[in-house]
Amino acid sequence: MKRTLPLLSALFLATAVLGSGCVVRGQLVTGAVVEVEEEPPPPRVVVVTPRAGHVWVEGRWIRQNGRWIWRDGHWSRARANQVWVQGHWEKRGRRWVWIEGHWSKGNGHGHGHGHGNRRDHR
Repeated sequence: MKRTLPLLSALFLATAVLGSGCVVRGQLVTGAVVEVEEEPPPPRVVVVTPRAGHVWVEGRWIRQNGRWIWRDGHWSRARANQVWVQGHWEKRGRRWVWIEGHWSKGNGHGHGHGHGNRRDHR
């Protein structure tokens, strides 16, 4: 029984640390929020041809094992009466925060909504 207490304490501590977010090589991950200390590289330029019934979700840089790795963009099926708002890196103080892309109510017109001939950008 005495061995169980240290094991439970270690399990509780690990759960508390992981549940509150963790820092890994200068990257803080809390839920869907990613923060890094190093500025991401400039995005890659990708020119796409419009595709009926779809929107282009731009690629982005991700931080993995201390390096920046490019994650390619992809097509996503359009949603009625919604527009795709592209994700982007945003500087907050001395850190960079990834703001995830998302669907928003709208008429499908305007900048950054995933239609053809877009460039990857911040």
